[in-house]
Amino acid sequence: MCVVGFAAIVAAASGSAWSGGGPLGIDHKLMYDNSGIWARSVQHGVLYTLVGGEVVGAVWEGGETRLGKTFWESIDASLIGAASSEALKRVFTRARPDQTDSPNDWFQGSRRESFPSGEVTAVSAIVAPFVFTYGSEYPAIYLLELLPLYDAIARMKAQAHWQTDVLAGYALGTGAGYFANKHYNPFVLSIMPHSVVVGLRRQW
Repeated sequence: MCVVGFAAIVAAASGSAWSGGGPLGIDHKLMYDNSGIWARSVQHGVLYTLVGGEVVGAVWEGGETRLGKTFWESIDASLIGAASSEALKRVFTRARPDQTDSPNDWFQGSRRESFPSGEVTAVSAIVAPFVFTYGSEYPAIYLLELLPLYDAIARMKAQAHWQTDVLAGYALGTGAGYFANKHYNPFVLSIMPHSVVVGLRRQW
C-alpha cells in the first residue's frame, strides 16, 4: 500500500473530505472514542503482540532462513523507526488534538509530541519487511497493512494524533522497513551470539 493510498483511506475513514488544517489541509479533530476495537487496551494489545512476535520469531527462527532474516529485519526497522520518530517529535513539538483545537500548533515546546505518530511508525516498521519480502509471492501478505491502518484510525479517535501525524508515521515506518529489508545483513543480528543466529528451533 503506497502512502497516497494510505492517505486516501485515512481521510475517508476519518469521516471528512480533504479539508481542514495542517500542512496538507486535511487535519481535523475526530470525536473522542475509546470503546470497542478503538479502546486503548486493544491498541496496546496489537502493538505489544507485534513487538513480542517479532522478538520471539527472530530468536526462535534465527537468521539463517529467509523467514528468520525477515524477523530480524523487522527488529532493525523497529529500532530505526523508534529513534527517528522520537527525534522528529523533539524537533517539531506539535501539540496533540487533545491539547489544542488547532492543527497548526507546531514548535510548542516540551510535552508536545504529536508529529509523527510513534505507534503507527512502530506497527508499519514491523510489518513492512514481511510485505517487501513475501508480497509478490503471497499477495495475501498485504493484509498486514491493515494493522497500521487500524492503529492510525485508533490513534486519531483517541485524539492523540492528527491525520498528517499518522501519515508521517506510516511513511517513516515503511521507509525504515524498506531500508532494513534491502540491507544485506540485519544489524542487530550481526551483534548477537552465534546461538541466536542459528535460532532456538535448530538447537532443540
